[in-house]
Amino acid sequence: MILLSTRSVAKPWGRTDLPQIFGGSVAKAIGEVWFEPPSEFDALLIKYIFTSEKLSVQCHPSSDQTLAMGLGKQGKDECWLVLDAQPGAQLAIGFEREIDDEAMRAAMQDGSIERLLSWYPVSAGDFFYIPANTVHAIGAGITLVEVQQNSDITYRLYDYGRPRALHFEEGAAVALRKPYPAHHHQRLTATGSAQLVDGPHFRLDRLDGAPDPAVATRYAGSLLVVPLDCHLSLAGSTIAPGQCALADGLAAITFPATGLSLIAQPV
Repeated sequence: MILLSTRSVAKPWGRTDLPQIFGGSVAKAIGEVWFEPPSEFDALLIKYIFTSEKLSVQCHPSSDQTLAMGLGKQGKDECWLVLDAQPGAQLAIGFEREIDDEAMRAAMQDGSIERLLSWYPVSAGDFFYIPANTVHAIGAGITLVEVQQNSDITYRLYDYGRPRALHFEEGAAVALRKPYPAHHHQRLTATGSAQLVDGPHFRLDRLDGAPDPAVATRYAGSLLVVPLDCHLSLAGSTIAPGQCALADGLAAITFPATGLSLIAQPV
C-alpha cells in the first residue's frame, strides 16, 4: 500500500473556504488538491477542484494527437464527479450546435465562445465524462473530484482577461466543434454503487460498501482508491476522506458495510 502525498495548488479562481478534510479556512485561494501519483503508477491523476470563479474555456489533445505532434506525452481524457454545488452552479461542455472553424476562431478572439457552449446546471451527484478534444469550462461555486489521464497539456481558448497565455492555434487544431454526447452524463443517486467509466484509457467506479463480484472481476491488479465519506482499511492503515491510496488489488482493501468511495485503474 502507498498513501499518495497531496499537493495544494493555488489558483486565481480557487477558494479559501475548503472542506474540513482539507483544512477548512485557509489564507491563500486553493483551486486544486492533487494526489501525487507514484512513478510506478503514473498514468492517472486524481484531484479535488474548488471554484469561486469560472475556469478558463479549454480543451486537451488526444493521445493519438500528442503522439503525432511528437510531444512525448499522453493526451487527456478526464471526468468530473460533482460533490457539492452552490445554487445556480454550472459546467460548460461542448457547443450548443455545431460550428465551423472560422466561427470558432472568431469566438475565441472576441470572447464570445463561452456563450456558444452548452452550460449544464449541476448539483451533487452529477457525473460527466470529458473525452479529449471536448471544449469545456468549470463554473463557479463547485467542488468536484476529477479523474484524468495524467497530462498537463491544456489549450486555453478564453480566460476572462486573466494574464495567462491563450492557445488559439493549438486549440483550434484539436477542438471538437460539436454538442456534447448526452450518454457521457450520469445523474447519480445519493447512495449506491455505479460504473462511471470503462475505457478507453481508464476505468472508474463509485462503490457503496464493498464491491460486488462483477466489479472485482474488472479490477484485477493495482488500483487507486479514494474514500469519499467513509474510512477504509488497507495494509493495517486507515484511509480517510481527503486521502488516496495505491492498493495491490481490491482484496487488500477492507470496505465498510456502507459508505462511498472511488476506485480507478488505467486500461
